[in-house]
Amino acid sequence: MNLPNKLTVLRVIMIPFFVFFLMWQGGENRTFRLIALALFIIASLTDLLDGKIARKYNLVTNFGKFMDPLADKLLVCSALICLIELGALPAWMVLIIISREFIISGFRLVASDNGVVIAASYWGKFKTTFQMIAVVLLILDIPNLVMLTNLCVWIALALTIISLVDYIVKNHKVLTEGSI
Repeated sequence: MNLPNKLTVLRVIMIPFFVFFLMWQGGENRTFRLIALALFIIASLTDLLDGKIARKYNLVTNFGKFMDPLADKLLVCSALICLIELGALPAWMVLIIISREFIISGFRLVASDNGVVIAASYWGKFKTTFQMIAVVLLILDIPNLVMLTNLCVWIALALTIISLVDYIVKNHKVLTEGSI
């Protein structure tokens, strides 16, 4: 297993620890919440690092193509679900975000069956970036940053919808004709 794939696996392994520390004592334990934040940031950075290493050293694998986006979804969705439980996010927002992930995963699965790889778009990358920034700000829960936090959450939600529409428009032939 190459280094980018090991980083992806590490990201997945970190998720239960992140959830444990974030949810400990209902999210009220500030020390554990900061540990959760550190785990989330480290896991998010492995996402940047594994892709750069894989492309730079030509270490792109089928495992990485499959697991990297899945690891990202697991990390972000785990965080968002925890933030519902902590009262930091409304469930309807998280449902929109998770629904988008299922739809795009379905598109990719159908495309894959037809021998087509649907690469991540810039909209999808911006969406992931803003989701991760929003999660960091929500975990920090600093009263002076409420306006910035809310702005990032709304931008992440808007980018979620924009990236979904972008994927559907660019890849609708996957469903209608079986190929692109």
